[in-house]
Amino acid sequence: MKYLDEFRDPALARRLFDDIAATVTRPWALMEVCGGQTHSIIRHGIDQLLPPEIELIHGPGCPVCVTPLETIDKALEIASRPGVVFCSFGDMLRVPGSGRDLFRVRGEGGDVRVVYSPLDALRIAQDEPGKEVVFFGIGFETTAPPNAMTVHQAKLLGLENFSMLVSHVRVPPAIEAIMTSPACRVQGFLAAGHVCSVMGTSEYPPLAERFGVPIVVTGFEPLDLLEGIRRTVRQLEDGRHEVENAYPRAVPAEGNPAARAMLADVFEVTDRAWRGIGVIPSSGWRLSERYREFDAEHRFDVTGIRTAESALCRSGDVLQGLLKPSGCGAFGTVCTPRTPLGATMVSSEGACSAYYLYRRTGGARVEEVRSGG
Repeated sequence: MKYLDEFRDPALARRLFDDIAATVTRPWALMEVCGGQTHSIIRHGIDQLLPPEIELIHGPGCPVCVTPLETIDKALEIASRPGVVFCSFGDMLRVPGSGRDLFRVRGEGGDVRVVYSPLDALRIAQDEPGKEVVFFGIGFETTAPPNAMTVHQAKLLGLENFSMLVSHVRVPPAIEAIMTSPACRVQGFLAAGHVCSVMGTSEYPPLAERFGVPIVVTGFEPLDLLEGIRRTVRQLEDGRHEVENAYPRAVPAEGNPAARAMLADVFEVTDRAWRGIGVIPSSGWRLSERYREFDAEHRFDVTGIRTAESALCRSGDVLQGLLKPSGCGAFGTVCTPRTPLGATMVSSEGACSAYYLYRRTGGARVEEVRSGG
C-alpha cells in the first residue's frame, strides 16, 4: 500500500488544488488521453474539485472502445468457425459487434477462451496442435510489445496453428487527428504515462510545436494527475507549449529501447480505423511482411463484413471529446453495462462505464479525494 498511500495523500492533493486555483486566470480545456486516467479522475472526483475555469475532456484512450466495429465482426466470424480456439482478454467478450458479442458466440458453441497473456494463447497452440488458435491483439503502444514478442516466439517455434487478429493503435496520430478537427476545443494534453514508458517522448515535441499545445506526460494516481494538470495550466497561463514529463519514475525520455526494437521488427505502421472516429492515417500497426503468415485476417480471409452501428449510440462523440457520456440520451437507460450499445459502456476503461459506475449523471461525487480514499 506504500505507493497507493503516497500518491493519494489528501493534504498534498489539497495543496495542488490550491496551487492550480491560484494559477488559473481564464478558462482552459484539457484532454486526458488515457481511459485509465479518465476512470481515476471520475472515481476521485478530480474534475469536480478543480476550479470551474478548467474543463477536462475525455479522449479516445480506451483501446477496447476504439477497436473498429468491422474488426469486432471479423473476430466474431473467426471465433464462430469450427476448429478455432479464439483467445481474448476478458474485456473484449462483452463488446457488441453488429449483432452479437463473443459471449454470444461462446454460448452458441464457439471455443472462446479468456486468457491473461498472449503467451497463454501460444501455450494453447502448442498443447492443441489440431486446433487453429487465434489471439485478439488490441491496444495502444503499451500492450503492443508483449503481443509482438508472442508472434516472434511463434515464428521461432515454427508454430503453424497460431495467428493473431491485430488491432493496435498509436497515440500521436490520434492527437493530430483531434487537433485538426474543426470541432476541437482542446488546449492542452495529459499524455498517457504507460504509453510513454514504452515509446518515450520524442514523438510529442513536433505536435506541441505544430498545434501550440502543452503536452504533459502524466501518471494515473490522483497526485500524478493533479501534478500533470498543474503543469499544463502553468504552461497555458505562461503562453508556452512544451512537452514535460511529470511521470519520471516510470517514463525515461527514450522509453524502452528493447520493446521499441521488437515493435519495429514484428509490426509496421499502417492506417487504422478507430471506432466512432474513422480512419486516421499512420495510426496503427499491422504485422510486417516477415510475420504476415501469423496474420489471422489473411489466414481466415475474413472479407465481405457488413457493419451496422447502433443508431442510438453516441460513443463516437464521446471518444472525440465532443460529448460527456451523461449527455447521450441512451446513457443509463437502454445503454448500461449489462446491455451496452457501444464499447465505451462495457470497457473497464470506457468513459461511459466510468460515468455509470460512479453515478455521474449530474450529481457531485468528491468525497474520495477529500478523504484520500
